[in-house]
Amino acid sequence: MPHHTKGLIFAHIAAVLFGMTGILGALISTDANFITFGRASFAFIALALVGYTLKVPLNPMMSRPLRRSLFLSGTLLAIHWITFFYAIKVGGVAMATLGFASFPAFITLIERFILKDTISKSAWVLVAIVIIGLLLVSPEMDTKNINTTGLLWGILSGFSFASLAVINRTIGHALNPLAIAFWQNLIVALVTIPLVLWSPPLLTSSDILWLFILGVICTALSHYLFVSSVQYISARTTGLIIALEPVYAIVVAWLLFGEEPTLKMIIGGLLIIGAAIYPKTT
Repeated sequence: MPHHTKGLIFAHIAAVLFGMTGILGALISTDANFITFGRASFAFIALALVGYTLKVPLNPMMSRPLRRSLFLSGTLLAIHWITFFYAIKVGGVAMATLGFASFPAFITLIERFILKDTISKSAWVLVAIVIIGLLLVSPEMDTKNINTTGLLWGILSGFSFASLAVINRTIGHALNPLAIAFWQNLIVALVTIPLVLWSPPLLTSSDILWLFILGVICTALSHYLFVSSVQYISARTTGLIIALEPVYAIVVAWLLFGEEPTLKMIIGGLLIIGAAIYPKTT
């Protein structure tokens, strides 16, 4: 199989698996805190096994600043997952996923106002497009509406993911991506233990199965495929494919749960996803 084809297949499978995260979050009956804890626990164990098999060092000598950055990034990942799964429980898969898809706009805002980077005019246009898209997606700006509440939690999930992405930019050169994923998932599991102990969940046998799939297949495997894809195709192409994650999630949620999107939601979603894709293609 040609390397380019292999890279495309890896990237599309990763995008589908990332999109299935929201579906599994809806299927699992327990709360967002335990979903996050269970996902991270299964994921870091699987990543440790993969690292051992591939002989990737997961415990290199790390400086204190790097350890601090890893802890902060793991904490942000925990916030991102908890808010995302809570958004699903409140407003459904489509609202949560589209709210999360706003994260490129937040990356632009963080880079400009916190990192003081120079931002192009086109980037500001894309931020405006995302805002318009979110306004179209929201049925009404009323927090008593569960769809609006779900969207707001999804947007918070997008903001925390954008913060995580900016931090990953600073540590990506210092560690293997597999090692970063391992430590971040381990930290997520550790920081969510108090939340789980505070309110022990009621779990069914199917919940355990879905959590296993979520942690091993949709987290550990998808991350491995995502990292592997950039060995065969450009990061720009990979990013373009991964940005289609909300499309896969919304289509599957439509088929499984009957979450049929309205015309206004489709238009708003296209604006948000288009803004996420555009920077990858320029």
